[in-house]
Amino acid sequence: MRILTIATALGALVTAVPLAAHAAEDFPTKPMNYIIPFNAGGESDISARFQQAEWEAVAGQPVVIQYQAGAGGAQAWSQLNSIEGDGYTIMGINLPHTVLQPMEANVGYQTDDLTPVHYFHYTPDAIFVSKDSEFETLEQLVEHAKANPGLVTFAGSGSNSSNNLAQAKFNQLAGITTTYIPFSGTGPAMTAVLGKQTVAGFNYATSGVNQGEELRMLAVAADERLPVFPDVPTFKELGYDLVGGAYRGVAVPASTPEELRERISDIVSQINQRPDFVKKMEEGGFVLTDIPYDKMSAFVAEKKAEYAEGAKALGIGN
Repeated sequence: MRILTIATALGALVTAVPLAAHAAEDFPTKPMNYIIPFNAGGESDISARFQQAEWEAVAGQPVVIQYQAGAGGAQAWSQLNSIEGDGYTIMGINLPHTVLQPMEANVGYQTDDLTPVHYFHYTPDAIFVSKDSEFETLEQLVEHAKANPGLVTFAGSGSNSSNNLAQAKFNQLAGITTTYIPFSGTGPAMTAVLGKQTVAGFNYATSGVNQGEELRMLAVAADERLPVFPDVPTFKELGYDLVGGAYRGVAVPASTPEELRERISDIVSQINQRPDFVKKMEEGGFVLTDIPYDKMSAFVAEKKAEYAEGAKALGIGN
């Protein structure tokens, strides 16, 4: 009897793997929930809405977007692992937020508690001035900053954000001292630039799309010029090795099986290649990336090291 029991158990174990794989292939069989850990209207919401328009065509089921704003995203991220890991609830995830927040304070989660499965774009940092600013080029602004240490002010979207990191790194690269003024988000920071409350803004390139001709973009932190801003040089073109911004992706609860993590990553990757999605993202000032689940560990480790270095300049974790 014992032999039969062991044989039966072994047989179940052998068949479990193909059954799990088959379940992942069929996934999803019902609508999915996509939690955005911010208010509606921001870059995370806009890019998720673009994905939503393509989701059913790729996955075979629609996705429903919900909002759980609070504490700069930390409220939702701290609760992610309490959600059932059946693959049907996913959450937007951002860098550098999920690295810097736990370094600065107790926010209810650690970076390694989270399970990102795909990073699909970033919004590059960029320097803006108002359309009638005296500064027409980045070098003019740099020369003014060198002659007036600390008096060039940059409006940015919050403390310890990608904008703040970029400003600190640019200070080092250019050998200047500027002052960063944090605002509660991209909108208020842009209002400060437009109203000349600050000399300039260190914001996301997407702001240039939203504000149109009211702003002048002096440089963008991308590897190549953005299709929507073909006349704006990159920092690299101007001699400053500055590339990056806020990376956005999709995460799942830690209990989610490996097969479903890979399946969700594949859905996001396929959406990234759809022509209408690419067009909307590029016209919006986003830069597409395609960092799948099987490359996630290396990517996050690289970013953690990069942001830890930047955090020193911001006085985080010291």
